[in-house]
Amino acid sequence: MTTPETTPDSGQTWTIGELADEFEVTHRTIRHYEELGLITPERRGTARVFHRRDRTRLALILRGKRIGFPLDEIRTIIDMYDQTPGEQGQLEYLLAQIAARRRDLEQRRADIEQTLRDLHEVEARCRSDLRALRHT
Repeated sequence: MTTPETTPDSGQTWTIGELADEFEVTHRTIRHYEELGLITPERRGTARVFHRRDRTRLALILRGKRIGFPLDEIRTIIDMYDQTPGEQGQLEYLLAQIAARRRDLEQRRADIEQTLRDLHEVEARCRSDLRALRHT
């Protein structure tokens, strides 16, 4: 594995391959996020050069995806950092989104638990009915 390139004026940079390896995603995934404007690597000829900001945004995108946020919501959250009211507004918005996501997941869990209880009840009735039919 190669070492990330360092330039005096821009700091550490990474290639698409280095980021793909680090975050265990495909090159295609990173290019997709670029096409959507979620990350904006510098172009040097045909090569993409990713700066710390791109790497940070990629990490946030992947974390957001892991906890179930859609890409448009992730974009809103990430872009808020650069807008007024900045980081505070971003964090307040993110906390509200986390609460909404948690409520949704808790409701889904309750629905799944109810469905499992229903299945258990139907299964028990089916087994009982089948036993009764076998003994007649």
